[in-house]
Amino acid sequence: MTMLDFLPAAMREPTVLAIPFFVLMLGLEFFAAAKLEDTDEEGRAPKGSYFSKDTKASLLMGVVSIGTSAATKVVALLAYTAIFAYLAPWQLPINAWYTWVIGFVALDFLFYWEHRIAHRVRLVWATHQAHHSSEYFNFATALRQKWNNSMSMIMWLPLPFLGIPPAVVFAVYSLNLVYQFWIHTERIDRMWRPVEFVMNTPSHHRVHHGSDAEYLDRNYGGTFIVWDRLFGSFQREMHRPHYGLTKQVGTYNIWKLQTHEYVNLARDVRQAPRLRDKLGYVFGPPGWTPAAVRRSDAGEVVA
Repeated sequence: MTMLDFLPAAMREPTVLAIPFFVLMLGLEFFAAAKLEDTDEEGRAPKGSYFSKDTKASLLMGVVSIGTSAATKVVALLAYTAIFAYLAPWQLPINAWYTWVIGFVALDFLFYWEHRIAHRVRLVWATHQAHHSSEYFNFATALRQKWNNSMSMIMWLPLPFLGIPPAVVFAVYSLNLVYQFWIHTERIDRMWRPVEFVMNTPSHHRVHHGSDAEYLDRNYGGTFIVWDRLFGSFQREMHRPHYGLTKQVGTYNIWKLQTHEYVNLARDVRQAPRLRDKLGYVFGPPGWTPAAVRRSDAGEVVA
């Protein structure tokens, strides 16, 4: 019997157990934002400030994501279990420390690539953009989660093939998300250099949420920033970012925040005359347009 056996099964997940920690950190940052007014040189909102409508939208999106992700995990659990039981060439013991280390590092590596895909393939970006839609950067923003978790579940498929037990996969995934909560803040400056070199930190993640040209599509790492250093997507923080999307949504309606990019994508696909252009809108990066449209926008003559 473990120390958590007295809890219902649904309450034993690390992200659920971390809720009191989330609430405490939100309260502390909210208090600090109210007491420490420090607008920047552009007169923008104080660092780490909260806006009630934005915060409410983030919290509601987080609550809904708990239910939608649970439904996705049920399907993924069936697939992972079958792969682990019948297709994995070996099975790592669930009670061995090295199984958890391998699982955590392997999942974070796959998280990096899943996150990079989410920023470079518009169909996947249509889901992920909801997390980037806030123009504020605080602990509430960390809870502004996507509702469609299917891409993540697909990306973790290699883990049971490697013999990592499904329970370990889901546990380290939750631990990865818990780690990423605290890096959504402007209240922590740069940290000790060895930490900044290896780990994802608030400074690195502020860059990731920036909509400035020099910050776009950078720092995809979840727990470790070394993946970005290895694969050429690292960018250090040079100035306070402008947060949100390059084209702000301008609403606090959580349904529109989650679905507006799907609507825009469907419109572009419907209007595209050629199949290759339709596929380009779906699988190309956000902002992709056919070459003919780009030339027309530039004022050139299009044959």
